[in-house]
Amino acid sequence: AIRYLSKRRQERIRLIGDKLCQEGFDLVLLQEVWSEQDYSDLKAKLASCYPFSHYFRSGVIGSGLCVFSRFPILDTLLYQYSLNGYPYMLQHGDWFCGKSVGLVIMKISGIIFNVYVTHLHAEYCRDKDAYLPHRLVQAWELAQFIRHTSKAADVVLLGGDLNMHPEDVGIRLLRGWTGLRDAFAEATRFEDTPRAPHPPRLLSQGCKNGCTLVPDNCFTDKSEMLPFPLGIRIDYILYKAISSFTVKCEELKTTTGPAPGTAIPFSDHEAVMATLHIQRQGQPAGATLGTAGLQSSGDGEKGIGVVWGGIGMVYGRPSMLRTPVPADLALADVVTEARTEVGVGLRAAQRQRYSWGRMAVLALLLLLLQAAAALGTLAGLGAEQPFPKLSFCLLAFISLGVLILATGLHVFHTMEVKMLHGTEDQMWMALRALQERPSEG
Repeated sequence: AIRYLSKRRQERIRLIGDKLCQEGFDLVLLQEVWSEQDYSDLKAKLASCYPFSHYFRSGVIGSGLCVFSRFPILDTLLYQYSLNGYPYMLQHGDWFCGKSVGLVIMKISGIIFNVYVTHLHAEYCRDKDAYLPHRLVQAWELAQFIRHTSKAADVVLLGGDLNMHPEDVGIRLLRGWTGLRDAFAEATRFEDTPRAPHPPRLLSQGCKNGCTLVPDNCFTDKSEMLPFPLGIRIDYILYKAISSFTVKCEELKTTTGPAPGTAIPFSDHEAVMATLHIQRQGQPAGATLGTAGLQSSGDGEKGIGVVWGGIGMVYGRPSMLRTPVPADLALADVVTEARTEVGVGLRAAQRQRYSWGRMAVLALLLLLLQAAAALGTLAGLGAEQPFPKLSFCLLAFISLGVLILATGLHVFHTMEVKMLHGTEDQMWMALRALQERPSEG
């Protein structure tokens, strides 16, 4: 939530804190907690339930990412995405947040967990999604970040508001390139969590298809939800096992409607909770360590929390214990599709760079003409000032302002071009490796 701007922010922060204390999760991941005061309030409120926490700072407003845990956090790392919208799109504000991915490393009962929390660029308009190339770059960087930082982990968990529909190329790229599994798709059991005192309802009676952004929520923009009368699923819990472990999602839940005893929901997004069952190869079935689950909650904070209940240690199937190798034709098609969209964004960025560069040159020429006219007047070459002094000075200031603005945006779009071009090259190398790998066998 944004301080001073979000509706009923403090009340919802209090409700979220109450919910987290009540549920007793082992790990909670939140997004859009942009006010550090809100984080401090939550930290104080949750100190007895979640003694370990971390707030990821970046950008102007902040990444909004934070973690609360019952287990010690061994290490943290933040990576800020190279592209994140445009600074002149003030009404959207994503650029000022410094969208990032945060990593926390924990060791629970001898198992090393790499837990990632992130929030990708919003979509705003599905028909004309100007931010799709940026979101694809973020998805690619997220996938690469996970691949290169999780090699020492036993279990990888990712929770966050990815702002992508399940069938979108970005989520397919992320899942295909990392081997992460979707908790909703893999869950043995799905139930939504309705308001008390009603009993839990099955999926067919609750959030259809696990939707986390629904039109019934009073904080959602109803006009944006018109094409999606049942809502959309853009908040995810993804996971995979590395080394000698398997992870299975036993249950996934969502919240529904207002918080208990109130007329408002916790957030504009519904919470997501998953119970995970972890097995270690070579251990007898039933050798329990605890339990695992994940919850997504937030205040505008589409937060993801992870809760651990019982981690079972049983024999695992070797085929499920290896890190998935993304070397198939389907993944190659996904990378090709993503690279095509990045190429579209690259050409648009090149046009913007050219336009603003031309504007800067024109502003500079106008300033030089004004300077020449002023020098001519001072040198006595002109009979009198060609323009009134006030108009002349005003035009000079406007030209200078346009020059500074156009130069700044030209530099910005030059950086955008380089980032898009770099990502396109990376995807090309990945695509070539995918296409060559089958022939090696």
